[in-house]
Amino acid sequence: MTNDSLDLAFGALADGTRRAIVRRLSTGTARVTDLAKPFSMSFNAVSKHVKVLESAGLVRRVKSGREHRLSLNPRPLREVNRWVAHYQRFWSDRLNNLEQFLKFNPNQEE
Repeated sequence: MTNDSLDLAFGALADGTRRAIVRRLSTGTARVTDLAKPFSMSFNAVSKHVKVLESAGLVRRVKSGREHRLSLNPRPLREVNRWVAHYQRFWSDRLNNLEQFLKFNPNQEE
């Protein structure tokens, strides 16, 4: 995944409404109208959120006549997870090293 793709994914996931849409789509496909129901915003506003998710590659749309069915594309989420996991390991290693240092240097001031 490129930096631009990560930027798009993080940008799309930065909004709570879009995260809620991703959460809903993780349970299965849905129509845009179904996704809009729980939100206290217009259909057009929800549709704009969906378009941001589509632009980031997080959501796929299949048109069948007038019906638009949306599904989650997990690949960008896996890439985001991989990126986060790298830094999680980085900080875990550093904190473990600090812990070991403090254990073996008991004369350090607390």
